[in-house]
Amino acid sequence: MAIKVEHELHSRRNGRNYGVLILLGAFVALVFLLTIVKVTQLGDARKFEANDHVIRPALAEPVATTPAGQ
Repeated sequence: MAIKVEHELHSRRNGRNYGVLILLGAFVALVFLLTIVKVTQLGDARKFEANDHVIRPALAEPVATTPAGQ
């Protein structure tokens, strides 16, 4: 038969753990909401794809070329 008396240190630790859980959840919610706001304000999905600083031929604007002698 095991004696199972919980020390008051454990109850305080549980309180801190719940506080950390709430702060972590709030941080995740904030990052999620900021991401949703950014994506919805872009409007055009091509603007979002072009934001990775890599030149993609499919997204590049065509360059007007003139013949070499003119």
